Amino acid sequence: MTTDLAPGAARQIVPPEDRFATELAFLAAYDTGPRPPAWRLTPRAVVTFVMGSEGRALALPADAVPDGVPRRLEISGKFVGDRALVERCVVTLAGERGLLLVGEPGTAKSMLSELLSAAVCGTSGLVVQGTAGTTEDQLKYGWNYALLLAQGPSRQALVPSPVLTAMTRGAIARVEEVTRCLPEVQDALVSLLSERRMAVPELAGGEDALAHAAPGFNLIATANLRDKGVSEMSAALKRRFNFETVGPISDLDAETALVRGQARAAVERSGAAFQVDDAVLEALVTAFRDLREGRSAEGWEVERPSTVMSTAEAVSVAGALALAAAYFPGDRDVLGLLPGHLLGVVRKDDPADAARLRGYWDGPVRRRAEQGSATWRTLWDLRTVLEG
Repeated sequence: MTTDLAPGAARQIVPPEDRFATELAFLAAYDTGPRPPAWRLTPRAVVTFVMGSEGRALALPADAVPDGVPRRLEISGKFVGDRALVERCVVTLAGERGLLLVGEPGTAKSMLSELLSAAVCGTSGLVVQGTAGTTEDQLKYGWNYALLLAQGPSRQALVPSPVLTAMTRGAIARVEEVTRCLPEVQDALVSLLSERRMAVPELAGGEDALAHAAPGFNLIATANLRDKGVSEMSAALKRRFNFETVGPISDLDAETALVRGQARAAVERSGAAFQVDDAVLEALVTAFRDLREGRSAEGWEVERPSTVMSTAEAVSVAGALALAAAYFPGDRDVLGLLPGHLLGVVRKDDPADAARLRGYWDGPVRRRAEQGSATWRTLWDLRTVLEG
């Protein structure tokens, strides 16, 4: 038995350069303005790719339509957030300065870095996942030991890291969770971002002793503000990055629409139908926002749990509710499953957060029920679920 995927086999997650290939090709033809060296799109087109064309269909001139590209196309919005933030990110990359996206977990930092990379250089796959076990070799290079033993150090025996590959191609490299890497590993990035070259001491004396970055090379890193056990970045490394904070979605309707769309897509990939009412989704997102911000929309105080109540987590819960409705139809009302899922979310980090969730039920949930909301009345009647 083999585990290899056949050519053209379906993938659970399609990278943005493949999923939105038509949009990328269209924008490359649509905006022919000045581009930084080696960029596939203009900076303006990169922002349009990430933020969308705001419901408008863009049109190519009749005499400038490449094969396989539609003449008119509406660009979908992919990132829900501040357009000015995305513009600053693009300007940072165009100025050949490293970009560090920071924020709470689940605020789409990784997705934004993927979208930017796909639009700028055509691939989001040159990525290093930072962990406590990440080594300097994973940021620089390793060796094919069979070739190394057979012929000694040579360019052919060197195995480039994603970062070194990006340097030689003039592409964007991504480092996820850079603050989870040990300080000595982080420091390997300092010379890359300042000198734009990488020394290979094993090849000293030859022309391959220094690997120089091709025009277009840059680096996007991400870091969580609330992660535990991280390594503080050195001042030298911080100076090599422009920091941009990616915050939670500020608008309830926008966050609800995002949760609905992403949960629907995930459930439909599994072959099930999405059957969660808008009222349930709105209650779910409202509860997440109240607990995340420590205050309800009405201004009532809420004790925040230590767990991060992120939009990504809300998408996961919405997907679970939809799958329960699809696979166990008629067994239980979907709204009745919500308290149990919320309890599972808040108990991940601190068991005491269960008491904070019950406090939220005794506060905003009860008050909304008393004001006559049928949805919140049902949730209030389910408080006993939280005692489990």
